[in-house]
Amino acid sequence: MTCWLLKTEPDAFSLEDLRRRGEEPWDGIRNYQARNFLRSMMPGESIFIYHSRTSVPGIVGTACIASPARPDPTQFDPTSRYFDPASTRQAPRWDLVDVSYAGTFLEPVPLEILRKMEAFQDSLLIRKGNRLSVLPVTDAQWSAVMQRTRLV
Repeated sequence: MTCWLLKTEPDAFSLEDLRRRGEEPWDGIRNYQARNFLRSMMPGESIFIYHSRTSVPGIVGTACIASPARPDPTQFDPTSRYFDPASTRQAPRWDLVDVSYAGTFLEPVPLEILRKMEAFQDSLLIRKGNRLSVLPVTDAQWSAVMQRTRLV
């Protein structure tokens, strides 16, 4: 099975928000490469939740894919900040998946630690200039993080 990393800004939507809701559509992705990753996700696959734009960015917990990809309805809503006037219901550009909460780490794994881990040396996460919010995670990367921390 493939594993993933989803970035989110905790002041917009945090792992705690996902925990409270249980399951949530992961909407608003507006990058073609990230969209293609969403389209390849399968229910049951594991996810790291990564908090970005915070004083200490890093992986804070886990979730799992709860649905196959489907069109993101925010692309059709003119009142949404994710509205895309070029996208139509007949030819939608953007997809989402449902994500369900799995667990919170006792201690987050900060980006600075990830940069030092051998398993992450080829990761898009630490590559300069990369801003993708949806990334694949290798088995070695998953294991390296899970060995470093525990779920609450």
